[in-house]
Amino acid sequence: MATSSTQLLLSSSSLFHSQITKKPFLLPATKIGVWRPKKSLSLSCRPSASVSAASSAVDVNESVTSEKPTKTLPFRIGHGFDLHRLEPGYPLIIGGIDIPHDRGCEAHSDGDVLLHCVVDAILGALGLPDIGQIFPDSDPKWKGAASSVFIKEAVRLMDEAGYEIGNLDATLILQRPKISPHKETIRSNLSKLLGADPSVVNLKAKTHEKVDSLGENRSIAAHTVILLMKK
Repeated sequence: MATSSTQLLLSSSSLFHSQITKKPFLLPATKIGVWRPKKSLSLSCRPSASVSAASSAVDVNESVTSEKPTKTLPFRIGHGFDLHRLEPGYPLIIGGIDIPHDRGCEAHSDGDVLLHCVVDAILGALGLPDIGQIFPDSDPKWKGAASSVFIKEAVRLMDEAGYEIGNLDATLILQRPKISPHKETIRSNLSKLLGADPSVVNLKAKTHEKVDSLGENRSIAAHTVILLMKK
């Protein structure tokens, strides 16, 4: 009986040994191989992901920055348009000049349709948001503000981007009053506000042949096309 037990024990031991020999520590090694790396990876992978994401963000920013010079254009063209209602009791200011008339522009700021139009042309050429986004009429600080403030900011952004005015062509559309007596004064002041030579600033004025609100002296509009050139 003792011999039989001893043989059984030896047989079991041999079987166990043979299993170990055939697959040496396969199961324990698999467990160790799975769990231990997971613990170390769980501690080290997350920071790596963050560092990787941060590196990607930096790469993207550097890529955008590095692309700017290659995408810098020798010139840019912008178009601006503005329209305001004409109502009694308001001053009519065009290009920073107070024009005598029985009505003026109803607006949040001083309602200078020409300067607003020129600002939008500059911003458009630079690929920036329009005047309403930069100087929203929902902001009380712009209530009654002189539009020369908007022009100065647009010129600052233009200078910051490395551009200067090549030439500007603006058209006023209104039935009354006649602009011809004030045209040169308006053009001269606009050139001064822009810091541009008067020879590159052009101003035209047209009636609307008594058609719709413009032709009925109920509104005033302006178009501007501007060419910006790399300094």
